[in-house]
Amino acid sequence: MDCAISVSELTKKLGDVPALNGVDLEVRKGGIHGLLGSNGSGKTTIIRTLTGLVRADSGTAQVFGHDVWHESVDARRLLTYVPAEVTLWPRLTGGEAIAALGRLRGGTDGDRQRKLIERFGLDPTRRGRTYSPGDRRKIALIAAFAADTELLLFDEPTTGLDPLTEAVFAECIAEHAARGRTTLITSDSPADIQRSCTSVTLIRDGRTVTAGLVSELKQFSRTTITATTHIGPTPIGNAPGVHNLRRTDAPNTVVFDVDADQIDPVMTTLTGLGIVSISAAAPTLADVFLRGSADDEVTAPAIPGATR
Repeated sequence: MDCAISVSELTKKLGDVPALNGVDLEVRKGGIHGLLGSNGSGKTTIIRTLTGLVRADSGTAQVFGHDVWHESVDARRLLTYVPAEVTLWPRLTGGEAIAALGRLRGGTDGDRQRKLIERFGLDPTRRGRTYSPGDRRKIALIAAFAADTELLLFDEPTTGLDPLTEAVFAECIAEHAARGRTTLITSDSPADIQRSCTSVTLIRDGRTVTAGLVSELKQFSRTTITATTHIGPTPIGNAPGVHNLRRTDAPNTVVFDVDADQIDPVMTTLTGLGIVSISAAAPTLADVFLRGSADDEVTAPAIPGATR
């Protein structure tokens, strides 16, 4: 498979605490992939392993076919990493900091850099110590996109950003993908991943729970239905695939969750009861995340660019 990132059975202890417990991750070239998990699930350790900042205890990790430890120079040449916490030189201006970061990568396109500064709405004349956390993150993001490397690694990139800047960030990674480049984003926010990414890996306690295309995984979650029927809706509670049946104060009205593959037979049951009104809330990536975090099994078919 045409992989930008390939991680297999990766383990790592930080002191006596297991951070990674055999995690798997696969990201196809040109993809925008999300690494979704709660705090402490191992997201940052995976990112830092890919950059060579952390050495795994066992397992393998490759970037474009290069082992991240034994071929670290080749691997690092192909990636740019923006950490969750951004620290700047306090006396340098924002523009000077962006230029310095660019020189670390051998220089960047000055015109591209100026356009990014304008798009992100950054004042590049202020000193580093005067920037807010959100503005410091803007500087790191501008430097990363200006570098235009094959692989961008972002650890919680939207923290501290306003909605307008989040939209600019999403546009930039889409443009990066359109040029055939790859992006990996970590987040504990399903909404952020759903908004920006085309594929996702869900991890919990240093293990892979499931992986796939965002659009496909949502189909393996549950739809929430609110229905009012002429006849009492008691039979719905016994229908296959129905979960969390709740009655409301309204007569003959229930709210329940239904598995995607059981919607048709449930609708047949509701029709037999005489539907007065019905509404459905489509599943989101947050539903997949919550089910995975609650130890429910979330499965999906094998999808190119993401393995379980």
